[in-house]
Amino acid sequence: MTYSTRGADPATAPAFLAPLDEVGAGLPGSGLSWLTDLRAAGRERFAAVGLPTIRNESWRYTNLRDLAKTSFQPAAPAAAVIDFLPTVRAEGQDGPRLVFVDGRFRADLSSVEGLPPGVELLSIAAALNSHTDLLADHIGRLAAADDRPLVALNSAYLADGPVLHVPAGVQVERPIELVFVSVGSESQATSCHPRTLLIAEAGSKAVVVEHHVGRGAGTTLANHVTEVFVGEGATLHHYKSQRDGGGAIHLSHIAATVATGGCYDNFILTTGAKLSRNEVVSRLDGTDARTHVSGGYLVRGTQHADTTTLIVHAQPNGTSREVYKGVIDDTARAVFQGKITVCPGAQKTDGYQLNRALLLSDGAEIDSKPELEIHADDVKCSHGCTAGELDDDALFYLRARGIDRDTAQGLLIGAFLSESLEEIAEESIRDAFQGIVAGWLEEQK
Repeated sequence: MTYSTRGADPATAPAFLAPLDEVGAGLPGSGLSWLTDLRAAGRERFAAVGLPTIRNESWRYTNLRDLAKTSFQPAAPAAAVIDFLPTVRAEGQDGPRLVFVDGRFRADLSSVEGLPPGVELLSIAAALNSHTDLLADHIGRLAAADDRPLVALNSAYLADGPVLHVPAGVQVERPIELVFVSVGSESQATSCHPRTLLIAEAGSKAVVVEHHVGRGAGTTLANHVTEVFVGEGATLHHYKSQRDGGGAIHLSHIAATVATGGCYDNFILTTGAKLSRNEVVSRLDGTDARTHVSGGYLVRGTQHADTTTLIVHAQPNGTSREVYKGVIDDTARAVFQGKITVCPGAQKTDGYQLNRALLLSDGAEIDSKPELEIHADDVKCSHGCTAGELDDDALFYLRARGIDRDTAQGLLIGAFLSESLEEIAEESIRDAFQGIVAGWLEEQK
């Protein structure tokens, strides 16, 4: 999947960048030259190209036309009362958690208790004062503003987000939760552009769980960018649940690099937002590196959910596995674009990709585009995609045994999604995500 800004529209840039003149001087770290340059480069790039359009092959199936027509104001630091926060922990259990409301850190809702010595978990706004070198060495290295307009837009507004740094050899036993709450405003459309930095040094291990939820009824835009560094022999499990509100637009770009013997494990479950796009780029830059990029999506009504992935095997003996399954109802639309690239010299690569979609109505739509690009001759790579309806024979079998139609349909959908959920290595998190699926199915009845 080659990305080009040829399909972007510079005419859409002014509406997004105009408010930056008002807030730019008040952004954290305005006195740091490297950050000022990063923001300026993002602003300049986005001003030149604007939002991507369907003329760009990578955005062929996701149209941001309505987004371009909306005038967004930067979300103000939110002091909203948050009476519920999602978690994968059992009732009564504590653990490290950072909470961001409309893109800004909320210390009163956060905790770093339970982390091993040396592990750093803090907001970018705080890290700009205490960990400047760490940020300067990593932010912008993987997610470049020059080839992706929305990354450029994020860089232009870069102000806050979570930072996790796990030193070499340290294993974090408790899941680290990152909670993003969108509240917005009833009177105007608002936007935020959180940046996330995850660093797992050599031989370390950590589990990160992201929750994205909505608490307001207004139109919100959350334009997330995440950069992930997995060192030699390190393992990072990175799980995400996106349950934003019905007025939300959720755009996310994750860029990861994996060193020799490392493993980056990513899973995204999408049930929320009126329009969402999750883009994951995982690059295996060391020998014997591994990555799992999987997930599930359940959409209905007029929702639009786009999953776009790129796995790059840059070195020999790499292994990748990708399993995405989706359920689409009413007139909702889903997009899956998955590409595996095997670079010259990346011999003994083992790549597997699967996308399956279940259509529950005549108006539901799936656009699936799996790709393999192989420049080595000693590899094992496969991909496949299918789309279909519920099996009438299986439905009849359950109905014949006294199970009502809604329950029978829920059982079949749950069984269909189980293969992707099994990709979640951590049992407690798998159970929590299965609970989200069960809740979605209950709402279907």
